[in-house]
Amino acid sequence: MIQHFQYKKMYESDLPGWTFSFTYQGEQIRGIYHKNGQIEWSTPAPVKDPDKVEKQIHDLMLFHVYGD
Repeated sequence: MIQHFQYKKMYESDLPGWTFSFTYQGEQIRGIYHKNGQIEWSTPAPVKDPDKVEKQIHDLMLFHVYGD
């Protein structure tokens, strides 16, 4: 389960792109969420259940960024 999810706009202008971080199974994970939904990992991607983690990130971004 993703814990302590945080995100931040990459640009002060309205250009899309966000950095994110969270804890997953005791590891700190960071990455970039692009406007097309592509995830670029800044740390190694979670090894266990990577598809499940990516789906959770998409859901969180939809809720926090696009749901406002």
